[in-house]
Amino acid sequence: MISEVKRRSPSKGDLFADLDPAVLARQYEQGGASCLSVLTDRTWFGGSGDDLRAARAATTLPTLRKDFTVDLRDVVDARLMGADCVLLIVAALDVHELSDFHQLAVELGLDALVEVHDESELDRALTVDAALIGVNQRDLITFEVDQERAVRMAPQMPTGVVRVAESGVRGRSDAVILHEAGYHALLVGETLVRSGDPTVEIRRLRGGS
Repeated sequence: MISEVKRRSPSKGDLFADLDPAVLARQYEQGGASCLSVLTDRTWFGGSGDDLRAARAATTLPTLRKDFTVDLRDVVDARLMGADCVLLIVAALDVHELSDFHQLAVELGLDALVEVHDESELDRALTVDAALIGVNQRDLITFEVDQERAVRMAPQMPTGVVRVAESGVRGRSDAVILHEAGYHALLVGETLVRSGDPTVEIRRLRGGS
């Protein structure tokens, strides 16, 4: 479970605008999360580098910087913020940028979650030997969730790739479907921050009580 510190979203507006990232991170850890994802984009998600630093300092969990990585300096900034992983969205990068950003992340000791939406983007992710690939179930234009996309694409990833299903996980039934499809991890934000008790919600998603 990759649990997200997320104040707002472009499609839903404010989700938990006044959240305390340190408190939320500790609740996620108590629920059994394996990793944190922290939105640092201010314009669309209301996040910041301070959110990441606070969440990272509050737990022992590795942390993904969730942002639009569009410059080599963004990769460096992720390392300086204390992140353990950086997001690379294939749809936002050309072939050379994806390769350069991925290579720099590795050189800096960062993992890279390479996000794809379809088979052609998956092919591009595999050309840079991405070891951590996320399938975003939400369309970046319409914001609609298509779980069938994730289910369809999971078996197309080679053995050895860590498969992550992103967005649109609304409850235990979604988690079961994605696990059975072959995903190793789920990245969940909105469902957790709006749950009222994220510790309990993570346990539900993971099959506990």
